[in-house]
Amino acid sequence: MSQQSDIYKIAIKLLPHVGDIVAKRLISYCGSLEAVFKEKEKFLAKIPGIGTVVASSIAGNTKKKEIFNIAEKEVEFNLKFGIHTVFFLDENYPRRLIHCEDSPVTIFTLGNLELNHQKVLCVVGTRKATIYGKDFCRKLMSDFKEMHLDVQIISGLAVGIDIAAHKAAIENNFNTIAVLAHGLDTIYPAFHRKYAKQIIENGGLLTEFLTNTTPDKQNFIKRNRIIAGLADAALVVESGLKGGALITADIANSYNRDVYAVPGRISDSSSLGTNYLIKTNRAALAESAYDIANFLGWETKSRTAPVQSSFFTDFEPDELTIAQQLEMQGDLTIDVLSLLCKMPVSKISATLLGMEFKGIVKCLPGKVFQLCVSLPKS
Repeated sequence: MSQQSDIYKIAIKLLPHVGDIVAKRLISYCGSLEAVFKEKEKFLAKIPGIGTVVASSIAGNTKKKEIFNIAEKEVEFNLKFGIHTVFFLDENYPRRLIHCEDSPVTIFTLGNLELNHQKVLCVVGTRKATIYGKDFCRKLMSDFKEMHLDVQIISGLAVGIDIAAHKAAIENNFNTIAVLAHGLDTIYPAFHRKYAKQIIENGGLLTEFLTNTTPDKQNFIKRNRIIAGLADAALVVESGLKGGALITADIANSYNRDVYAVPGRISDSSSLGTNYLIKTNRAALAESAYDIANFLGWETKSRTAPVQSSFFTDFEPDELTIAQQLEMQGDLTIDVLSLLCKMPVSKISATLLGMEFKGIVKCLPGKVFQLCVSLPKS
């Protein structure tokens, strides 16, 4: 991918009033990433959900030159240190993450990351991990290895359960990804730098944040949605009644991910959160790696959504185009389908409605569409 392309992928993150959802909508209606920066204010203001304030901040922005200068410096930094810029329309963007409406429009990675590993589990928990929680992490990974399950482990490099999960994954030769709440120019906490180097060798680091971004509290909350979105399921090992682990569990539930929690004694403060998740049916009770493997069906070769065996031979041309993209890419949002199929959002929406009536597709939470039939082979 060209440096110029990467500059645009970074620049869109710097536009004021433009978050990830709005950025994707802009790209969809404008037809390309570059077109967003070239469209007239009048056109931008007519895009649903954009309005005059956002349109003016893009088309009338007097600081565009400054934005592109920052983006250029970011590209230079990334090239120097081997950091990859991954855009949400790139082939190597995590397929699980693209199904999340608020997923980052651009992410940055460092290391040997497998962004579309077959089996992925995020493991999170309290920073005040006990021996019980750390031992569970070690036993979990060793049991996965004994079961010959190649599981990728996602966590956040924080003290406590996060780092215990990363270390146990490395000890058992599992690929592991640390999702950071800051740019890749630093490591937080600093004393985990040695573990970060090991993680890069056994997986990698991932962030949505540019360099010089400090690890502020709100960034950790944003980081948690990526941890949840990258995985097939979330496991909370230990947690109090408040904290990032419970936030991650809530986000995972909102993404229709399976959530599991390790039970503990009712008198242990570090188990209050996990027991609460189980008690309120926000998580299934998990006592071992075997429980998780059984829940997720990981004994089988793959876990795929059921597809009707019958063929539809009466596809309209637009329906076939959409169905082919869903077959190749997996579940997709309307905005992404619009870009891939090169059709206006209004046309995509109307066509998908007809396909729903025919049973060809179904709409999942977050306006994500899933193919429900097998396509005729040519």
